[in-house]
Amino acid sequence: MDGLRVAAIASLTPLEELDSDPFLVDTRSQHAMCARWAADKGYVVTRQLLFYGLRPDHCALWADVGAGSVDLFVAPNERVLARALTSLPDFLAECERRGVPLETANLDEPVYDAAMKASVHRRLSMPTAGYDGC
Repeated sequence: MDGLRVAAIASLTPLEELDSDPFLVDTRSQHAMCARWAADKGYVVTRQLLFYGLRPDHCALWADVGAGSVDLFVAPNERVLARALTSLPDFLAECERRGVPLETANLDEPVYDAAMKASVHRRLSMPTAGYDGC
């Protein structure tokens, strides 16, 4: 199963939740975790998805599968999936129905100190000011 094409799912969580759960807000770290997982398996991330409360049958989830450019979904963990989708059980059922595997990376989340939270806050709150997060 080498070379599988992966869609990485991240949750679009409001910035107001940065203090209570920074990883759910930090989409860049969520996608990075998925990319590390895929690279370790010899897979390639062909799509980065970003959702908040999306229906499991929504066409945005399945367009790349239908086009043949995605073979598998991966998310950092079930907590992210629960935020990204309206129903994890319904999404699991839809994946099974369509024959598309769903994996969770379950790697260690970053430990967020004040500086890391400030960096996430800057990156997400200033995109229109030209800040690119570097």
